[in-house]
Amino acid sequence: MSASLLLVAVVAVVVAALCRRYGLSAPLILVLVGLGIGWIPGSPEVELDPELVLFLILPPLLYSAAQESSYQAIRANRRAIGLLAIGLPLFSTLVVGLVAFWTVPNLPLAAALVLGAVVAPPDAVSAQAIGRRVGLPRRLMTLLGGESLLNDATALTAYRVALAAVVGATASLWDGFATFAIAAVGGVVIGLAVGFAVSWLRLWLTDPPMETAIGILVPFATYYVAEQVHSSGVIAVVVAGLFLGQRSVRLGYATRLQDDAARKSLDAILESLVFLLIGLQLPFLIRGLSGESWAQVAVDAAVVLAATMVARFLWVYPATYLPRVFSARIREREPLPTPKAVFIVGWAGMRGVVSLAAAFAIPLGTDAGEPFPARAEILFLTFVVVVGTLLIQGTTLGWMIRRLGVAGDDAEKDRLALAGAQDRASRESERRLDEIAADLADDDPRRHQVTMLRKWVTTQRNVAWEELGRGPEDIGESPTAAGNRMRMELLQIQRSVFIDERDAGRIDDEVLRSALRRLDFTEGQMDRPLDP
Repeated sequence: MSASLLLVAVVAVVVAALCRRYGLSAPLILVLVGLGIGWIPGSPEVELDPELVLFLILPPLLYSAAQESSYQAIRANRRAIGLLAIGLPLFSTLVVGLVAFWTVPNLPLAAALVLGAVVAPPDAVSAQAIGRRVGLPRRLMTLLGGESLLNDATALTAYRVALAAVVGATASLWDGFATFAIAAVGGVVIGLAVGFAVSWLRLWLTDPPMETAIGILVPFATYYVAEQVHSSGVIAVVVAGLFLGQRSVRLGYATRLQDDAARKSLDAILESLVFLLIGLQLPFLIRGLSGESWAQVAVDAAVVLAATMVARFLWVYPATYLPRVFSARIREREPLPTPKAVFIVGWAGMRGVVSLAAAFAIPLGTDAGEPFPARAEILFLTFVVVVGTLLIQGTTLGWMIRRLGVAGDDAEKDRLALAGAQDRASRESERRLDEIAADLADDDPRRHQVTMLRKWVTTQRNVAWEELGRGPEDIGESPTAAGNRMRMELLQIQRSVFIDERDAGRIDDEVLRSALRRLDFTEGQMDRPLDP
């Protein structure tokens, strides 16, 4: 199993790298590749292990998303995010569960609600990637990101309550609310405790490699501890990630650079692995449906898929506009979303590996010794919902955003805000340089350093303001761009010389690595445009 999983990871990363190189949608291509590999005779079979997903894949992805989220933006949109992350999964559980109960033969209501809870949480990885690429307004990105951080906790709690009702454990609606409240409070407490402890430890260590190593382990340890005390591991990881993300500005530059590189590399591996694993599950699900009427299964799958997609729209439109009707405070504090923007939120409901992991975690039997009702059908229907939403909504989301014109001017606002902040920072820097220069004699050689630093500060200000003007296609190469181009050429010349010196035996490999590291830092300090 471990060797097969390693092979799957290698294939996933290679396919994802090719997709990124040629501008293709990696999640969709990976699912299709997985579907194709699953039908190749003799190909390794890798059945999805729920523990693998819930303990090793989900925590670092949630932690990374939380660290890159804006606490201020989430707080400002907490009402809308709460409706998406708590209200919508519960509503989807109920709607899909009832539709499945009425449609799928021999499916008890409790088991149908298990199915509803399993397919309730959308996976916003691909939605956010598409939205970021086509320029989705930041508020919509915040809503989708905030929803993805917390909806898993809501859906998994509803899943446990419905599962308990099926297998024979006592579970009432009140028990469900109590379970969610206790899990949520416990998750928040544990997340904050971990955040405070890790933040203090990393600041105390002042050792970038160890600080990054601790940061990599945080989501796994936090999730495990929270689950062991019957709290929400999802909420604990999210809270810890938000807290440490806000405190990361106090870390040293080397730790921040290493954290960012390590987190993005781990995310790329796990996200690629997840989507390839989804496609590889089809053979297992087909075997589980042996003896079933394929015509009936096809009808059931189409109905459940449609119900899953429609339920999101049935929630987002009323949840967006009805509170504004009854609350003047909401009308005053929150901008009015356009119907087109609300439609995009409704269409961005692709499901992911968490749904499949929850489905595979359904036990084979009940406490009474009877088989779990329609387990094979629930697994197959979950697979259809996950793949169907990825292929239908995932392939068209970018087109929908462009077609409806739902794009923001956040990039321009960011450049203007950066230019203003950089101007203030430059003025403060120049004030300090004036103070330093006032204490130096006219013939002090350190005055040359003050002059160089003053030029550097001026260049920083100019770069920020240059980005607000017309592009190089209109006015040609800017002075800063020309300086960067010439500087890069000089750096490449120096790299080539150092490598030739090593090849000729005049310097050692260790000396070469030290020289290249200095050049790398010099290149990293070049004045660059604001990242999109």
